[in-house]
Amino acid sequence: MDPIHALTLADVLAEHRRSYPDQTAVVCRDDRYTYPELDARVTRLSNAFRAAGVGTGDGILWLGQNCHRLLECLLAAARCGSVFCAANWRQTAQEMAFVLEDLQPSVVVWQEEEIGPTVREARELAASTSTWIRHDTGEPDGYEAVVASAAPDEPVDEIGPASPVLQMYTAAFSGRPNGALLSHTAIIVQALMMARLQEIDWDYVYLNSGPLFHVATLMTTMATFQLAGTNVFTPRVDAEELCRLIESERCTGAFLIGPTLDQVLDINRGGRYDLKSLRTFAGRAEWNEMITVDTSPWARRPAGYGQTEVMGMLTFNAVGGPATGTAGRPSPVSRVRIVDPEGNEVPPGEVGEIVARGPTVMTGYHRRPEINAERQAGGWHHTNDLGRREPDGSISFVGPKTRLIKSAAENIYPAEVEGCIARHPAVAEAAVIGVPDPTWNQSLKAVVVLRDGASASAEDIIEHCRASIASYKKPRTVEFVDRLPRQGFAVDYDALDARFGGGGYPGRG
Repeated sequence: MDPIHALTLADVLAEHRRSYPDQTAVVCRDDRYTYPELDARVTRLSNAFRAAGVGTGDGILWLGQNCHRLLECLLAAARCGSVFCAANWRQTAQEMAFVLEDLQPSVVVWQEEEIGPTVREARELAASTSTWIRHDTGEPDGYEAVVASAAPDEPVDEIGPASPVLQMYTAAFSGRPNGALLSHTAIIVQALMMARLQEIDWDYVYLNSGPLFHVATLMTTMATFQLAGTNVFTPRVDAEELCRLIESERCTGAFLIGPTLDQVLDINRGGRYDLKSLRTFAGRAEWNEMITVDTSPWARRPAGYGQTEVMGMLTFNAVGGPATGTAGRPSPVSRVRIVDPEGNEVPPGEVGEIVARGPTVMTGYHRRPEINAERQAGGWHHTNDLGRREPDGSISFVGPKTRLIKSAAENIYPAEVEGCIARHPAVAEAAVIGVPDPTWNQSLKAVVVLRDGASASAEDIIEHCRASIASYKKPRTVEFVDRLPRQGFAVDYDALDARFGGGGYPGRG
């Protein structure tokens, strides 16, 4: 891209240095830096990375908890054209070793506090040859010493905004996690969307209390950064510390989930802390009295549909007014289609795979050429999830794409039928398999677990489906079992096939 039209994360930081010279950028324990101070630290850190042999496209791995240095490493990677990855610090040594071997980072920035033994074991398991920098130490070879001793000169390299700068590992549906590569543009565009919907501006103070190795927290972190707000970091969730930080830093936003809210309510029942600066979702009356109820579009109609591979959200409930679809409407910066297995768009009301195009879509997975070819077939990002476009144009999420069942000329997705069966009041859970059929190629068999004390016949289940979905999608037969076989959390469909005669799947036999 022509430099006159380019914008990277490093460019955003450099602009904030000029436009917000007195604004606090980050707060972390005793550390507090303005945007000019953050920019200077990031410049030195990027030069330190280059001196350690980090080249364009090389990996920088963070093995630690939430900290302002994590954001510094991401921005330094942006400045020197490399790719930053924050691993899940709760992982086992074996899981961390997998990330080390898969990413093959040039530099690892790691933490001793709480997770040091696990990190060291992972390093031995992976036989890492990376440069290792401990961030939570005052030793001469520690992070702060590295930053202080590096050159202060800003690099002059031109970094393309479409190049990857962030790698985030996704769930291991294929047996191993995949590292989704996200560009500068993907992060910036999604940040602007989140800033609009969450009403984030320069005076927003975000408490980074959720996991920064997860896109759900990072979306708001980067929206706060993009709008020159203040990011406050805490290493992990501690309700008392969250209360203290909200009061002392006048936090206006935070990543909070149900159990944490209950803990905050218990700790602050006597009003020990002033939490009125916190603008967040409404809850019980006592919670609403303690905080300021958020009225932003995101708070009024939160969520939608998304995944790591699209830098968070692909559709929003808060976009485009009322919608009948469960996932709202597509983001105005994305194109969404619902397609059949051949890539053809299906009519409204029909279920198919959700595919997308747009600036927030990942550039691909790190070192996964075969999966990339599959997920980017036809010039669209294939989400591996099923959805439906409703007559009003909005989108409903149906479920993950599993096996395809082919009945005559009709494509049937088990997830849609399973969701229908699960809505029967007597059903606890259900799985659908395809069984060979001499007339129709395959027919559907439902394997159903009933709720304790409930009763239903096969005819009840079949008629329930006939009334809710197209007749050709209803199961032909139903088997009742005490429980579904599983591999971990996932239903073991191979075991169901073996027990109940499943087979005949397109392309599989």
